[in-house]
Amino acid sequence: MRIYQLLLVLLFCFVIGSNSFSQDASKTPTAEPDLAKQSQNPIANLISVPFQNNINFGIGPHDRTQNLLLIQPVIPISLGDKWNLISRTIAPVLYQPEVESNSGGEFGLGDINESLFFSPKNPGKIIWGVGPIVQFPTATDDVLGTGKWEAGPTAVALTMPGHWVIGGLINNLWSFAGDNDREKVSLLTFQYFINYNFSKGWYLTSSPANTANWKADNDNRWTIPLGGGGGKVFHVGKQALNFATQAFYNAERPAGAADWTLRIQLTFLFPGKHL
Repeated sequence: MRIYQLLLVLLFCFVIGSNSFSQDASKTPTAEPDLAKQSQNPIANLISVPFQNNINFGIGPHDRTQNLLLIQPVIPISLGDKWNLISRTIAPVLYQPEVESNSGGEFGLGDINESLFFSPKNPGKIIWGVGPIVQFPTATDDVLGTGKWEAGPTAVALTMPGHWVIGGLINNLWSFAGDNDREKVSLLTFQYFINYNFSKGWYLTSSPANTANWKADNDNRWTIPLGGGGGKVFHVGKQALNFATQAFYNAERPAGAADWTLRIQLTFLFPGKHL
C-alpha cells in the first residue's frame, strides 16, 4: 500500500501545481508547432512533466511482460543572465515479472536518478548542457533496483534547423557505495532523438535509449532498440499537453531481455514558466 499512497500524494501535488500554473498562464496559448520543438529539447527553458510508460514484451523463457512508468519532471532554474540549470528527475515505477515462471512478480518504486545540466542561455545553433547524474537506491524491492549509490557525468547537445530537432543525450553511471552483496554498476546510456515537425503540432519522432552494461560479457552487453513513432502537441483549455507513442524492436539485447517495447507518453507543458 505504501507505493500507492506515495503515488497518490505525488499526483495530488502535481494536480495542485498544474492548476496554479494554468491559472497564471497567458490567455493566448503558445502555438503548437513552436511548443512541439520546445518540448523536444531536453534542456529547453520550459517546465515539463512527462509520464512515459514503457511496455516491454518477450522477457525470459516464458515471454513475460514488464511495465515501466517513468515520471520525469524537468525544471529549468535561472542562474543569472548567462546560464540555466536544468533539473531532470526520473522516478521509475515498475512491474517486474518473475522471469523463470509463468506468473508472479514485484511492483514498486525503482531507483530514482537526478541529472543537472548547466546550459548557456544563448548557445547559438548548437544547444548544449553538461553536468552530473546521481542515482539513489530507492527501490522498494531488490529486483527493482541495483542496491547501489551511483554517479557519473551527463551531457546533451542538439540543433533545431527548420522543422527538425536532432540531438543526443549521454551519461555513464558507476556505483560507489551501497549493498556490498550486490554487483557493481557501470552503465552507459545514449539516447539520440530525431524529430520532424509538421503544422498544427504534429510530428514524427525516434528516440530510442541505447545502453551498454560494461560489467556484462560481450554477448550480453548492449541493448540497441530500433524504431520510432509520432505525436502531437495540443491544448485542453489553457493546459498544454504533448502525446506521443513509439515502438522499438531490440535488434541487439542481452539474453532473456525484452524483444520489443511499446512506449506511450503524455507530457504536461508549462511554457514561460521557470524558477
